[in-house]
Amino acid sequence: MGDVRRGGAGRWRTAGSALGRVIGVWAVSTLTLLVLAGLLPDFQLQSPDGDTLTRTALTAAWATGAFGLLGALVWPLIVRALLLVPALVLGLLGFFLNGSLLLVALRLTPDGRGAADPETAVVVAAVMSAVASGTSTALAVRDDDAYRRRLYRLTGRTRPRGPGDPADATPGTVFLQLDGVGHDVLRDAVAAGLMPAVAARLAAGHRLTPWRTDWSSQTGASQLGILHGSNEDVPAFRWYEKDTGRIMVSNRPGSAVELQRRAVRRTGDDGLLSFDGASRGNLFSGGAEQVALVLSVAARRGRRNRSRAGYFTYFSDPANAVRTAGSFVAECVRETVQSARARLRRETPRIPRGGTYPLVRAFATVVERDVVVSAVMGDVLAGRTVVYADLVAYDEVAHHSGPRGRDTDQVLRRLDRSIALVATVAEHAPRPYRIVLLSDHGQSPGETFEAAYGLTLKDLVRAGCGLPVPRRVRRTRSGSEARDAARDALRSALHRPPADGDETAREPSARSSDPVVLASGNLGLISFPDVPHRMTREELDRRHPALLRTLADHPGIGFVLVASAEHGSVVLARDGVEVPVSDLTDDGPLAVFGPGAAAAVRRVDGFPHVADVMVNSMYDPATGTVHAFEEQIGSHGGLGGEQSRPFLLSPPELSPPVGEGEELVGAEQVHRVLRRWLAESGGPQVPVGYPAAETEGARAPVEPRSAVTEISPSPSLPESHLPVDGPIARDEKR
Repeated sequence: MGDVRRGGAGRWRTAGSALGRVIGVWAVSTLTLLVLAGLLPDFQLQSPDGDTLTRTALTAAWATGAFGLLGALVWPLIVRALLLVPALVLGLLGFFLNGSLLLVALRLTPDGRGAADPETAVVVAAVMSAVASGTSTALAVRDDDAYRRRLYRLTGRTRPRGPGDPADATPGTVFLQLDGVGHDVLRDAVAAGLMPAVAARLAAGHRLTPWRTDWSSQTGASQLGILHGSNEDVPAFRWYEKDTGRIMVSNRPGSAVELQRRAVRRTGDDGLLSFDGASRGNLFSGGAEQVALVLSVAARRGRRNRSRAGYFTYFSDPANAVRTAGSFVAECVRETVQSARARLRRETPRIPRGGTYPLVRAFATVVERDVVVSAVMGDVLAGRTVVYADLVAYDEVAHHSGPRGRDTDQVLRRLDRSIALVATVAEHAPRPYRIVLLSDHGQSPGETFEAAYGLTLKDLVRAGCGLPVPRRVRRTRSGSEARDAARDALRSALHRPPADGDETAREPSARSSDPVVLASGNLGLISFPDVPHRMTREELDRRHPALLRTLADHPGIGFVLVASAEHGSVVLARDGVEVPVSDLTDDGPLAVFGPGAAAAVRRVDGFPHVADVMVNSMYDPATGTVHAFEEQIGSHGGLGGEQSRPFLLSPPELSPPVGEGEELVGAEQVHRVLRRWLAESGGPQVPVGYPAAETEGARAPVEPRSAVTEISPSPSLPESHLPVDGPIARDEKR
C-alpha cells in the first residue's frame, strides 16, 4: 500500500512539474512578446485607441498560446509538405514559415488587437522560438527525471526500464566518419586541445590506428569499400567509361546508384549495415533499410524511398528550424569574413571563395551536421544494431581553406561537440553502444597546378596533343614548351616511314578527337573517346608523339601510368625514367610516395575502366604539398602525403584492427575489420539475405534490396544538448 501511495505521489509530482514548466514557458514568452511590442514600431498588441496594461498582457498571453499550439499542430504538416524543396533552402524557409504562423496567431487574438508587418513577424517569431526553447531547457536542466522522460518518449518508451523488463545486453555499434580528417590532423588537434571529447576517449584506452587508402584517396572509393566490401573498378572520383560513353562522378545520385549496384553484384552481399542498420549522410546505403541523406537512394522515386525524409524529422520542430537557420546565416557570414581576411592578408595558397560557396559551406557545416547528428541520436535511442554516419564539414572547409588553420580548427571543435553529444545520448539508450570514429581519407595541402604553372592539366594535354589552347596558355612556359614539342614531333612523324599497315604514323592527328581530361584532386585521367579500347603507349606515340613525354617531364607531375603493347603497362617519370608495372617497386620513381604506392598503382592498372593515361601530381615530402588539378588548396584523390593516411579510433573492448607490426591497407580491409567488430558485438557474422559464393567469378548476379527511408524519430533535445553554433555559441565564433 505504501508503494502505491508513493507511486501516486510521484505521478502527481511529475504532472505538477510538467504543468509548472508549461506555465513558466508561457509566462516568459508572453513577457518577451510584450517587450518586442514595445521595441518594434511595426508590431502592436493593442487596439488603435489604446488598451490598459492588463488587457494588453491578456492579448499577449492569448497570442503566445495560439502561436505555441500552431507550432505544435501545424508546423509538422507544413514541413512534410515541403520535403521536395531543395535541402539548401529548407532551413531558411523556416524563418518565413514561422513568421506566417505568428501572423495567423495574431489574427486569432480577441477583436484582432494583434498586428505586425510580415518582415517584423519573421523577427518576432524567431525570437519567440529561441526564448521558448531556452526557457524550457533552463526549467528542466536540473530535473533529471524530466530529461530521462524526454529521452524515453523519443524512443517510444513511456517509462524507465524496470528490473523485470527484458534487457538487451548486446552492444550496438555507431561508426562516425569524420570526412577528410587525416590521422596526423586528428592527433595534432587533440594535442592542441581542440577536441577534448576525442582526447578523453584516447585517455580511456581507445586505440588510434592509421590506415592507408587505395590510389584513389577519396570518399567514393573509400566509402564504397568500407560499406560494401569492394571498390574494384573505381579509379578516381570521376572517370570516363568508354563502353557506355558516360562520365561517372561519385557524388552524383545516378553514379552512386550504379556503383553500389556493381559492388553488391560483385560481392553478393548487401553491405555492412544490412542487419538492423542505419545509414546517415553517406554516398551509399551499406544495405541499410533506415536511410537519411544517402545519395544512392536520393535518385529513387516513391514515398518510401525519399532519403530527404530525414529533413522532416529534424525540421518538424520549429525550434530546430530556427536554430539551424540562424546558424546557417552565421556560417555564411563567418565564411565571408574569413575569405576577406585571407585576401587582405594575401595568404598563400589561396583560391576564390565567392559565388555560392558560402551557401555550400553552410549547408555542409550546419544543416547536414545537425540533421545527421539528430538522426544518429534517434537511431541510438531506438536501439539500432549498427549506425554509420558521415560528417562532411571538415572536408568541405579544408578544400577551400587548407587542411590546417583557424578555419578548420573551428570546424574540428564543432565536430568534437557532435561526438560528445552522440556519446551522451548513448548513455540513455536501451542498449550499450560502442562508438568507433574513423575517416575515409586525409587531405594534402598545396597550391593548385594552375596557380603554380599558369595552365590547367587540360591545357597541358591539349598543348601536348598540338590542339588549340587559349592565348594565356601559349604565353606560359609549360604551354609554350608543350606546343613546341608537339610541333616538332608532328614534323618528325610526318617524315617517318609508316609501319607495315599503319597509316596513322604518316598523319598522327587525322583521326584524333579531343581528349576527355578529368581531375580528381591531384589525380588526373585522360581518355580518348574515339578509341573503344584502352590506348597503348605505342598508339599514343603515333597519334600524339609529344604528349606522354610532355606530361612525364613536367615539374608539376610525379608520374604517368599508361598501357604498353610491349611491356604490359609502364610508369613514366622525369629524366626519361620508364619502369614496367610488373617490375614496379616502392623504390625508383614511386619512392617519394611511400610504402604501398607500387601495389596501389598496380591494382588500378588492372581495372576495366582505368583511363588511357593516369597522371599523379608531384609530391614534396619536405613540405607535404601536392598540386591539385582542380580548384582546391586542400586536396585528396591521388598519392602523396596525408591524403592517403586516414585513421580508425576504436574502443578497447574491440580487438585490434591488425596484428602487431602489421599495416591496415585499403578500404576493403577496413570493411573486413568492421565486420569482425560487429561479430564481436554479437552482430551478424555472415551476409544477410544473399547466398554465399565459392569464388568471386561464381557469384550470381544479385540486385540490392530496396532501401526504404522510414527513419527513426530523431530527438529534439533541450538547447544544452544540441549541436549549436552561430549566434548562440558565443565561444565558437572566432
